[in-house]
Formats: sequence, structure tokens, C-alpha cells
Amino acid sequence: MAENEQSNEPRAQSERQFSVQRVYVKDASFESPNAPDVFRGEWKPTHELNVSTKVNRIQDDLYEVVLSVTVSAQLGDKTAFIVEVQQAGIFGISGFAEQEMGAMVGAYCPNLLFPYAREVVSDLVSKGSFPQLVLQHVNFDALFAQHQQEAMQRARGDGAAQPSQH
Repeated sequence: MAENEQSNEPRAQSERQFSVQRVYVKDASFESPNAPDVFRGEWKPTHELNVSTKVNRIQDDLYEVVLSVTVSAQLGDKTAFIVEVQQAGIFGISGFAEQEMGAMVGAYCPNLLFPYAREVVSDLVSKGSFPQLVLQHVNFDALFAQHQQEAMQRARGDGAAQPSQH
């Protein structure tokens, strides 16, 4: 009897499973509304980056996580380009506690998807005849923690927390 109890302990820990089933571009767009005028003059744009995630439960232990990345470049008062990418993945996730699941789909999966989205953004910008744009790493762990804290403040009725754009 004692042997069976001991063998259950390692098995319970091994029930936590994570797998990447598929990574794909769900949607991508590139606009350069002021071309060819934006190609004249000095190239010193200001960039704005916005990221967000969406989670869809496909079935019991299968989740689609969609990372949306929007980058816009301004040259003075003109928009040089706007890139929008939805990089998605299907992940098998099981055996995690509810709190851990939030972090898995809200931080870990977006961290895995971001390099793919960064590559698509870079390719689209280059194909638009603009200088290469390499996005810096986004700390999804910190963003997830910030969103959790804001949600807790809203739940307590603390009006100090404001929705944030990243």
C-alpha cells in the first residue's frame, strides 16, 4: 500500500503539461497612407507600440492565445505607416492551478508568440520600403502583474486604477 502512495506523488507533479500545438499569423496588415511623400526628407519618425492579448478556450485543455501588436510611425504630422499583426498560437495546457493558468495564457504564451510577431512586423515594414524596425522585448510578466493589480483595485472599488495602454 505504501508503495502505491509514494508512486502517486511524482505522477501528480507530472500531470502539469504544456505544449505548443501550432503557431500562426491570424491577421496582418500594413498601411502607408502618406506614401510616397513620407519617403522625402529625413527619416526620424516617432513610433508607438500597442500590445494586447485575447484567450479563447477551444476545448478542455486547448487554448488559442492571440497576441495583437500595432505599431505606428509618425513623421511630424503625417503617418508614415501602421502595422497590425495578430500572432496566434494553440497551446495544450493542463494540470495548473487557476492562478497559474492566468499567468500561462496571459504572460507565458504571449512571451512565446512575441518573437514571431516581431518578425512579421519587421518584414512588413521592410516590404513597405522603410528602414528595418526591430521591436524591443516586451515584458509580458510585468504587464500581466500590472493588469492583475489593476483588476484587484477595481474589484475593491478603488477608483485610482485606470485602464492602461501598452
